[in-house]
Amino acid sequence: MPAIVRFALPIVLVIAGLIVWSNWIAPPAAPPAAPNAMKDKVRVRYAAGKQPVFTLPNGDRRAVQSLLNVRRKMKFGDFVWNDDGIPPGPVWVRVDLARQMLSVFRSNQEIGSAVILYGTDGKATPTGVFPILAKAEQHSSNLYDAEMPYMLRLTNDGVAIHASHVRFGAATHGCIGVPIDFAKRLFAQVKRGDPVAIVGT
Repeated sequence: MPAIVRFALPIVLVIAGLIVWSNWIAPPAAPPAAPNAMKDKVRVRYAAGKQPVFTLPNGDRRAVQSLLNVRRKMKFGDFVWNDDGIPPGPVWVRVDLARQMLSVFRSNQEIGSAVILYGTDGKATPTGVFPILAKAEQHSSNLYDAEMPYMLRLTNDGVAIHASHVRFGAATHGCIGVPIDFAKRLFAQVKRGDPVAIVGT
């Protein structure tokens, strides 16, 4: 094999792998559907006693009555939101760093899901369960001289959920970045004290 081919082939394979990875992200991880789960165009609904359960980092367990029926793989910048017919009730957020997904639940039913950005190794996003400490529709970071619209503060050292340009190859300084239209909906939905569960890679 000519030397130039031996040199170029690994580079071509790496680039092809990155293109495939950047174009597709798996939908949010969910426990396996119960055999009698009912699917419609919008939701996968579960009968009482057959509901999937998420275990949070603090050991709390959350059963959900329905999940959004996302029938395609989501790419960077994608999100889904549908709270039609979902009654008012407690809201909580689950962030899955391994799958780069954030899900919003109200009254034990998923109402939104988005592909996210998260922190790099230099400033990793922490895991655990965090109450929303503060909200600000317009916020500028003093630490990083950056705009953070629709900011939901999670820690006293600056980790927050906020609107971001969610794209392949980007990262944050420990925050969770979501698409701006999703950030607006999330901001309107949550209040101070609502829990955000971040699970690790």
